[in-house]
Amino acid sequence: MTAVRQDAWSAEDDLILADVTLRHIREGSTQLAAFEEVGDKIGRTSAACGFRWNSFVRKKYDEAIGIAKAQRQKRSYSKRQSAVQPQVAALSVTDTEEIVFRSEAFSEETLSIDAVIRFLRQWKGMVHENARQLKLLEKELREKEEELNELKFENDRLFKQVNEVQTDYRVVNDDYKALIQIMDRARRLAFLSEEEEEVKSRFKMDANGNLERID
Repeated sequence: MTAVRQDAWSAEDDLILADVTLRHIREGSTQLAAFEEVGDKIGRTSAACGFRWNSFVRKKYDEAIGIAKAQRQKRSYSKRQSAVQPQVAALSVTDTEEIVFRSEAFSEETLSIDAVIRFLRQWKGMVHENARQLKLLEKELREKEEELNELKFENDRLFKQVNEVQTDYRVVNDDYKALIQIMDRARRLAFLSEEEEEVKSRFKMDANGNLERID
């Protein structure tokens, strides 16, 4: 029975896990069988090995996994060819070379598909990040628009207030000018009245030395 270890995974444990799992992939076996074999070797459960592979180790061996899958396809192709060995023996050299070429092309195609999948995953992540950034920019734009509307409202209010002050100033200024004109006119009228009074008022001295007004 496999022992259950509680200590941390070492670099050697990860290497064993990667080596055995890749071998099982190349040979067309299942990953579950690989995890059971690794568990027996390093004293861990198959579940722990599977969790370690999927959460950490697998990310470091993407290209190796692609190569192992291509080799598995090639092995499977070779087994199918072995099943029809008499027919293969009758093939010409040119036909054999074509089979090898197709097998290699298939391996290259498998690797290309893996690369495309990785690219699509990265592209998907970029799309999500761009969408998140776009939402943030839209939120910021709405806030700026609200702030701009508030500033426009405040500007309109201050503009009306300035117009009212200017109107009041013109009214006061006109009243002040009118008052000055009235005061100036009153002053001139008073001055003329005093001159007329002086002209009209004449005095003479009587026999006793007193001044007497002559109308």
